[in-house]
Amino acid sequence: MVKTELIVECATKAEITKVESEKVVNAVLDTIVGAVSANEKVQIVGFGSFEKRHREAREGRNPKDGTPIQIEATDVPAFKAGKAFKDAVK
Repeated sequence: MVKTELIVECATKAEITKVESEKVVNAVLDTIVGAVSANEKVQIVGFGSFEKRHREAREGRNPKDGTPIQIEATDVPAFKAGKAFKDAVK
């Protein structure tokens, strides 16, 4: 499912227009991205949680020739599925 399909599905389930659904989906995604960027954890009970995680600097390998390279430390977004989500996927 891509974003446009998600918008159509949400519009159908919520019985609203696609334009309204697009605004809501975009608002939710922007809010999650903004909060995680500000180092806040976003928890949606039954669905999961989004947070920022720090990756330390490490040594990696160039896949072309196998030479060692230094990978810089960085922050990455992370998602952990909630119990209800995990159970539904089983």
